[in-house]
Amino acid sequence: MQRRYWLLPVFGAAAMAAVMTLQQALSAGNDPAKGEIKTVSTLPVSRAILFSSGVAHFSRSAEIEGDTRVDLTFPEDNINDLIKSMTLQDFSEKGRVSAITYDSHEPIDRTLQSFAVNLNGNPTFSQILVQARGEKVEVVMQQNAIGQPATVSGAIIGIERQPSGKDGTGTVEVLNLWCAEGVRNVKLNEVQRLRFQNPSIENEFRRALETLALSHDTQKKAVTLHFTGEGKRKVQVGYVIEAPIWKTSYRLVLDKKEKPYLQGWAVVENPTDEDWTGVEMALISGRPISFKMDLYNPLFISRPLVEPELFASLRPPTYSGAMAQGELEKNISTAQMKLAVPGLQGRTGPTSGRLLKSQQDMVEKSSDAMRRAMGPEKMEAAAKVAEAMEERMDVGRAAGSVATASQLGDYFQYVIDLPVNLGRQKSALLPIINKDVEATRVSIYNPGVQAKHPLLGLKFKNSTGMNLSQGPITVFEGSTYAGDTRVLDLQPGEERLVSYAIDLGTEVSVKNGKNSSRITKIKAVKGIVSTETLIREEKVYDISNRSTTDRTVLIEHPNRKGQGFMFKGDNKPVEEAADVYRFSVPVPSKKDLSYTVVEERNQGTTVSLTNNSDNQIRYFLSLNETSPALKQRLTEALDKKSIWDSTRTEIGRINARIQTITTDQNRIRQNLREVPKESEAYTRYLKKFDDQEKEMDDLHANLKKQQENEHAAQVACEEFLRNITVE
Repeated sequence: MQRRYWLLPVFGAAAMAAVMTLQQALSAGNDPAKGEIKTVSTLPVSRAILFSSGVAHFSRSAEIEGDTRVDLTFPEDNINDLIKSMTLQDFSEKGRVSAITYDSHEPIDRTLQSFAVNLNGNPTFSQILVQARGEKVEVVMQQNAIGQPATVSGAIIGIERQPSGKDGTGTVEVLNLWCAEGVRNVKLNEVQRLRFQNPSIENEFRRALETLALSHDTQKKAVTLHFTGEGKRKVQVGYVIEAPIWKTSYRLVLDKKEKPYLQGWAVVENPTDEDWTGVEMALISGRPISFKMDLYNPLFISRPLVEPELFASLRPPTYSGAMAQGELEKNISTAQMKLAVPGLQGRTGPTSGRLLKSQQDMVEKSSDAMRRAMGPEKMEAAAKVAEAMEERMDVGRAAGSVATASQLGDYFQYVIDLPVNLGRQKSALLPIINKDVEATRVSIYNPGVQAKHPLLGLKFKNSTGMNLSQGPITVFEGSTYAGDTRVLDLQPGEERLVSYAIDLGTEVSVKNGKNSSRITKIKAVKGIVSTETLIREEKVYDISNRSTTDRTVLIEHPNRKGQGFMFKGDNKPVEEAADVYRFSVPVPSKKDLSYTVVEERNQGTTVSLTNNSDNQIRYFLSLNETSPALKQRLTEALDKKSIWDSTRTEIGRINARIQTITTDQNRIRQNLREVPKESEAYTRYLKKFDDQEKEMDDLHANLKKQQENEHAAQVACEEFLRNITVE
């Protein structure tokens, strides 16, 4: 038997037209000649695949017969996921999926208003009949005088109230009908049964009642599946929705004589409002990318407003001309090509099954015009494109055969051997692992975790052959609780450290050793002096094992490879992690020992002699590591720099003298303006001013000369420094 998959939503112009016509057929009601459509209230959950990424893939299946409608309800938050992921399968050649319909996002009151009979507000019998004025009905009343129920047929005119009772104080509602013999009234309290003779009204009434029945929970929406076919057959619907992630919990039993024993449990939850009975379950330890998209709410885009030509001064442009052959073929819809190409009309499968007979006739009529327009060569090219598209669509039908028992692509799955029974809003622990594993006892010391004692732990190897998802581990020593730990995702064959208790029988203290740093090399290249300094750091770990058993202490030492540190001496790490190195230190029972970790790195510095003072040069001269040749060159550099410095000192002295004379002359000018020209003071000030002017001329001449000397000395010194090269 061939399995037929139907992936929704359906794309393509012809397919959309098919769905529209189908919806019109459904809205018109059931055709009595074709038989009544059977309704299945629900499809039970038959398979659940839970992912560790917050989603789950559910499958529902059941056996149906003939044309069947399946009603399901889902929380409103899941509708977007259903639209995005729902798949339907019909396992019979004579069956197909007609459509999937779901409640609108509009309130229930607005939905009820759309039916021919509005059931909002709990209408009475008479109020319902008033809404159906003009419709033909068949009324069955109470038994007549001879004991037979009276039947009246006619069209509803309306409802009125008439006096009743002996005194006429009461009222009774009366239905007025137009019958074959004329107008007739029927008391409503005497009506036993009333039936609308218009099938459309009956269908509208039934659909309104179904909407009411499915709306009792305002947080849920109804999803209806329509299956069309003959005979008994199995159908299945699958979808991916948001679900709690499944979690893992482990128990690790340690035994002195046997291998450690690992037992793993999966924590699964049923957050739905229905019981799971006999559900096939698989747990996937992977995190596929999953997202939400708003497909439920209607989306509208803005369109330009185009005025009629009579009122518009400028209308949208139109274009003429033929389209290139390649572009024409690319723009033909897939569904049209399949029906237009000779030899493809008779194909069966999901694509043809989506089209009703009326759509096939409509598209076949348009196909004749397409053949005449395209010609034989273009039709042949279109056929190739259609075949390629059909192959792509068949991928969905073959997707189910990829999975294996334990490996699903890049993911690992745990298949629960027996069907699972789990009540609504219940959780369960399901066993998934029962294996012996490999583990070595160690004591793990990290001063950042516990400064005094190491932690009892295990060097754990995943020898189960299965992927271990992250989760807590409860450790037992035989039948005694020993502690808790936690493991991250662990691939088969991967090793990981776990710790579960404090090792009170072992103490560790850490201190700095005899750290020393020294300069190992000095060289100069074109005035740049480079030094290499060896930095040495030592850490001493004093370990005391006071317990009655030997210990293997794993010391976690900071990983500073990125800073250039390298280990020296005999003590080397046995393992490197991203943030620490691990050193393995065996410590016998009742013994103490010290373990020293030595690290060294070379640190280089560069100094430009031309940008520094004499003290920097004198520092290099004072170092024992400086070679005699470099010391000689640096001494010569100091001599040249002293000439430059003395010239700058002289220039500073001259500038200071010029500044002093300038200040004094300003004072003399002020005095000359104040004293009489015939006075002795005036004569004395004038002579002093003349003497200073002569000295000022000499100073400026000397300043110019010294500046030239200073420039020459600077050039000579810097040139000398730049050319100092001693390896």
